[in-house]
Amino acid sequence: MSRDFVGALLQLNAEKGVSREQLIRTVEEAIQSAYRRSPGDEDINVRIDAESGKVRVFRARLVVDEVDDPTSQITVADARAYQSDAEVGDLVETEQLDQEAFGRIHAQTAKQVVLQRLHEAERNVVFDEYASREGELITGTVSRVEPRAMILDVGKAEAILATTEQSPLEHYRIGQNVKAYVLEVRRSAKGPQIYVSRTHKGFLRRLFELEVPEVHAGTVEVKAIAREAGSRSKVAVASRQQGLDPVGATVGQRGARVQAVVAELSGEKIDVIEWSEDPSTFVAKALSPAQVIEVRIDEEHRIANVVVPERMLSLAIGREGQNARLAAKLTGWRIDIRSDVSVAEAAKTDDGTATVQAADADQAVVDAMPVAVVETVTADEEPATVAPAEEAPPKPRRRKAAKAAEPEDVGEVAP
Repeated sequence: MSRDFVGALLQLNAEKGVSREQLIRTVEEAIQSAYRRSPGDEDINVRIDAESGKVRVFRARLVVDEVDDPTSQITVADARAYQSDAEVGDLVETEQLDQEAFGRIHAQTAKQVVLQRLHEAERNVVFDEYASREGELITGTVSRVEPRAMILDVGKAEAILATTEQSPLEHYRIGQNVKAYVLEVRRSAKGPQIYVSRTHKGFLRRLFELEVPEVHAGTVEVKAIAREAGSRSKVAVASRQQGLDPVGATVGQRGARVQAVVAELSGEKIDVIEWSEDPSTFVAKALSPAQVIEVRIDEEHRIANVVVPERMLSLAIGREGQNARLAAKLTGWRIDIRSDVSVAEAAKTDDGTATVQAADADQAVVDAMPVAVVETVTADEEPATVAPAEEAPPKPRRRKAAKAAEPEDVGEVAP
């Protein structure tokens, strides 16, 4: 086990992607574990030379002040009999063993342990590789479709795209290449489990970084994203370079850049707006394509009261309130939308109510004044006395069919 062993390590390094040092350490621990299964061999250690592949087996104990386990520990005084400069914490070699003591049973045990440790090392390498890619895009091939998820082959592992993380506009087939956003990587007995998504707003952000060089370089920053996957999204962008139009750079010439993102999302509509530090300006732009007349900000209750033209009211609200809902998510403000006509009518109603209340107040004052003041016309003239109008005699009530009601008429019979 010299040159052949080194060649096998190099081959494993190329196939599994596990470093050479980690492979050697794994094999050393596996052989040590096989030796230490025999009673009395708890202090056996194994070292492998990475260049020559030579294996050295020896007994060694840990130097301590007080010995708790005689099979693996030794005092400083006893350790200095083997090593003159031994100190507490050193591992002192006490006996060199012949490799022939490594029998067939030990070899079989070591083989099983080596294979097990190699699988663990490979899983750890894959986990570390994909754990560092959380929040990034990966491309995989559809390997199979299950009732609750779709499995993507991403190389050394498989990614799980749940049905809840799939856009309702998209349909997949076996062998199709699919981009996805890495949500989380978990450890499991079968290896790392990679959970990905195509509905997360981070997926849209990464697509813009992929398609727009200014976003990738950082001269244009994606400030906020509000998304309803499969239907519509709003993206707020800001420029870090003076004179650069962030919306124009993101949309591209004739909309080429944003159309590439739309095509990846199977036709999902995307509104790109310019981000602003002024809340009223930002809310007005977030409601695009609707025109906004006025925005009043209520800082205390985090409410933006928006006035739009009557003809723009339905456009500002959107189908089933989608446009207003996305604008609220994008800006972080609660948005109250009203038309200019309703605002004007409400103002008129408020004025009329105020006038009526004032008239009622004046009448109450008049009613409360003394009678003498009400009857006084001037200081020189006496008040005019008006004779009461003569009451007209009441009109007699008409009696319908009076003759028929009289007794003489009723009782009259022809002789």
